[in-house]
Amino acid sequence: MRTDALHAVRLAKIDLTLIFRNTTVLFTVLLMPLLMAWLFTQTQGGAIIEGVSAKLFVLTGMPGLMMGFAVFVNLVNSLTARREELVLKRLRGGQPSAAAVLAGSALGALALFFGQVVLLGIWIQRTEGATPVNVPLMLLAAVLGVTVFGLLAAACSGLTPNAEMAQITVLPILLLLMIGSPVAFPTNALPGLLGTISGLLPITPIVKIMRSAFLGSDHYSGSGRALSVLEQWTGALPSFGILIVWIAVTALLAGWLFRWEPRHG
Repeated sequence: MRTDALHAVRLAKIDLTLIFRNTTVLFTVLLMPLLMAWLFTQTQGGAIIEGVSAKLFVLTGMPGLMMGFAVFVNLVNSLTARREELVLKRLRGGQPSAAAVLAGSALGALALFFGQVVLLGIWIQRTEGATPVNVPLMLLAAVLGVTVFGLLAAACSGLTPNAEMAQITVLPILLLLMIGSPVAFPTNALPGLLGTISGLLPITPIVKIMRSAFLGSDHYSGSGRALSVLEQWTGALPSFGILIVWIAVTALLAGWLFRWEPRHG
């Protein structure tokens, strides 16, 4: 177990080094979400949403959308490219176990996501004067979210024939996450079936938990009421339940679809 953990950390360091050497990947997975956050805030004006400024509301929901880029898009690209270059096959045949190889990629994505959240937190503090209220709750949501999107990326990489097609493979899911997630609107803004579908997307519980943990307010029900720490944790339980279900579903999909060797035919 200790050896696997060390291998995972080493592989994560290699992942991060490669990302920061590739300006295209760096822009796509790290800077593009921040650019999107800036564009979202420019359309809000001085509006108020659930008791806070619309800009603060959008920015505190952005970690959910960042998860789609830093974890999902990043890992689909890297896993597919390494599979086609036989890197995954060689790693699997070496000292690291299969779990350590995948955990290393997930750790690298988690570190990248944390870096984005830190930059976003500094931005929010400088422009809106707000700081996170419940950091442990945010950390737990981040770990569960990376698990969900890491497994989903593994499944999608199995459906992707080559690295060049990875950008097309991720696009439908990424668009669904961007349109359906409550980053720029309250969770109760979508009516009927649309609201139900939005609530069941894996990105929605991450947005809700991150926003409530940052602001310390009741954004699960849409009231914006200030919450105690205990109320923040108990209020997050339904969202954690949705994430756990998604972990089970994506684990099954990854086990079924993920490939260690290049696709043929």
